[in-house]
Amino acid sequence: MTPREFSEQKEEKNLAHYACKNSQSRGRVLDEEPCPIRTQFQQDRDRIVFSNSFRRLKHKTQVFLSPLGDHYRTRLTHTLEVSEVARTIARALNLNEDLTEAIALGHDLGHTPFGHGGETVLKEIYSKYFSHSAQSLRVIDRLEREGKGLNLTYEVRDGILKHSKGFGDIIPRDPGEAARTVEGRLVRIADIIAYLNHDLDDAIRSGVITRKDVPADFVRVLGENHSERARTMIRDVIYSSYDSSKGFCLEIGREVYNTMVDLRAFLYENVYRSPQVHKEFVKAKKILSELYDYFNKHEDKLQLELMKLELPQYNPGGEKIERAVCDLIASMTDRYAINLYNRVFMPSPLV
Repeated sequence: MTPREFSEQKEEKNLAHYACKNSQSRGRVLDEEPCPIRTQFQQDRDRIVFSNSFRRLKHKTQVFLSPLGDHYRTRLTHTLEVSEVARTIARALNLNEDLTEAIALGHDLGHTPFGHGGETVLKEIYSKYFSHSAQSLRVIDRLEREGKGLNLTYEVRDGILKHSKGFGDIIPRDPGEAARTVEGRLVRIADIIAYLNHDLDDAIRSGVITRKDVPADFVRVLGENHSERARTMIRDVIYSSYDSSKGFCLEIGREVYNTMVDLRAFLYENVYRSPQVHKEFVKAKKILSELYDYFNKHEDKLQLELMKLELPQYNPGGEKIERAVCDLIASMTDRYAINLYNRVFMPSPLV
């Protein structure tokens, strides 16, 4: 028996009946010879961690653009926090931790530079249907490995595509919006648990809000600091989902759920749309809009930048050039976009 077969046997014996096991996977788009060491979901996790798009997350904004402070979150540290929250809950609920971790680590691979501000820009200048979750799936299927893609399993791809909730329900009631696996639905919850906590933490650190600005009800229900809030939310998901009166169902208790919804609204109003954050978004919008327009008009320069980022070359006989430019813009880090803007639009002094 190979190590992979031994792992799969343990899954069948030990995981909950509602967990997604490797034997239940719908597989990959392109069939592959099974690895003798790792299960499919372990392979997916490793492919994500070793990808270019994963490494670029370290220089992409979470909320505060190109922060100088060492303790502000980036898109990479956000991803790691989501993974830790999701794994903790998955272990307590006896779910597939490898599948959970793979979805969590890959959920933001297609995120734009400059956080959700960058996503808003591409909605305006490229397509109103642009979303970072769909772009993450495109990164996995079409952009990584210079066009070869990562060829991940259906379950990981499904969880990544459906992780984003925007301002919608934390736990979607429409089955079409929910991931097909419990693990995928869990990552959606872990994502909001992570960002509600660390975005509030970073907002206080930055001075955008103070601790006194946080409504007393949030503190009463969730706790006074990051650790207490995270612990409250995580435990509530675990214990609410174990409600024996109705069997297993991934849930959040009513009081904690409502407080999370209210906290999200508070962050949108007082942090994400605050004057301090908005003025930086205006600058980011100018950078990305002008780069987008420039590369749509300079195919030779587009090809060069695609090559630098190890993205597939634009094929004039295939998709429209706007699609390739969108891929380029979405793949940039904050600093890459700023440096490129300076090279393209700012005068270079003679020496």
